[in-house]
Amino acid sequence: MVKEGYWYGLPLALVAIGCMALGMGWAAAVFAILAVLVLNFFRDPERTIPSDPSAIVSPADGRVVEIVEETHAGRPVRRISIFMSPLDVHVNRSPAAGELTGIAYQKGRFLVASGPRASIENEQNVFTVETDAGPIVVKQIAGLVARRIVFWKRVGEHLGRGERVGLIKFGSRVDVLFDPAIELKVQSGDRVHAGSTVVAVASGRNMGVANSQ
Repeated sequence: MVKEGYWYGLPLALVAIGCMALGMGWAAAVFAILAVLVLNFFRDPERTIPSDPSAIVSPADGRVVEIVEETHAGRPVRRISIFMSPLDVHVNRSPAAGELTGIAYQKGRFLVASGPRASIENEQNVFTVETDAGPIVVKQIAGLVARRIVFWKRVGEHLGRGERVGLIKFGSRVDVLFDPAIELKVQSGDRVHAGSTVVAVASGRNMGVANSQ
């Protein structure tokens, strides 16, 4: 579990205990259920990181809601958009090994994260990893409920494939953008898991072999 889970979950648990001590059984049950749900939301399970150096892994748990080709920073990219429901694990991971070359926080709206406009208009944290398969961009996008994006890394750090980099609290979306020539391994509607599901393979390219759990 990430430390943020204790900040949110333990106060609810203490309120539940207090209500129980005061004989407020129903209130205690409600706060106890909320505490369990919150602690479950911030869970952080270990993942098996693929050893294939050409693999690009999902940066988030959830469902693929959109795959499109578009332009980003003046270059063509393929974008995979992953919607995370409140029941999904919300810890985000690096899709590939490489140097973290850029971080940009963009203020914006809080539209429903599964919608196509969220990728452009919503508040988001955008980071770029320079890999052997070229730059890979990840967008941590705030949703209708989630308005708190957490990112733990700094520019210049080396990230391993599948390494934990941050989280988005209470439901949101993550986009991953890369060269459209890279072979796609998922389709819209697929369920993916951060760090373990291969979303693309950079065939013919020698991606970094550094992995981290």
